[in-house]
Amino acid sequence: MPFSAYLELMEKLSPGGIRLLAVSKTKSVEEIRTLYELGQRDFGENYVQELVEKQKNLPDDVRWHFIGHLQTNKVKNITPFIYMIQSVDRLKLLLEIDKQAEKSQRTINCLLQIHIAREETKFGLDEDELKSLLDALISFREAGKAGRVRIAGCMGMASLTDNKEIIHQEFTRLHAIFEMIKKTLPSDHVDTLSMGMSSDYQIAAACGTTMVRIGSLLFGPRTSANK
Repeated sequence: MPFSAYLELMEKLSPGGIRLLAVSKTKSVEEIRTLYELGQRDFGENYVQELVEKQKNLPDDVRWHFIGHLQTNKVKNITPFIYMIQSVDRLKLLLEIDKQAEKSQRTINCLLQIHIAREETKFGLDEDELKSLLDALISFREAGKAGRVRIAGCMGMASLTDNKEIIHQEFTRLHAIFEMIKKTLPSDHVDTLSMGMSSDYQIAAACGTTMVRIGSLLFGPRTSANK
């Protein structure tokens, strides 16, 4: 594992107050523990079963972030310990998180996943869907419901392209959406804009991200065996 890359990343990110989320999917407990011992606390996972097993074998102060597509029937498996769910892409999922959080007597940090890339995907809210979700959430709150979810901000992924201008435009758009959410839900104390990965985190930093999701720069390139 290129530990020098971790230290170099922290030197670049820390002055701007940007948080590093180490994307640890498919990585071993030992690899995660090594970064933990260097001071890293935020780790991101894509698969519920893998996350649950790792959580059992690592310190309690690890801040686990779920960043993959989350099925509603698996929410209950992670709400007792999850720090943040970054991939909320529909109202039904948000309400299930609230329901399970109530059972655990916890408040769960959530990011709304926004579709900003040019590629077609079935995950992520467009701007009309986002507005409908926010309107519905406000109505639930006014009725005294949905109080166990905190909308901490939003997350998005840029297009898979070498064109930096396209990526910059998409990140700029996501930053504007983030600012809109802050104004719409001021009581949630919206403070997290999760955008930027190993290939484009520097562009994201220039566009105002508060958190980058880094995997290959920390753990090395993924091979065909661990994709």
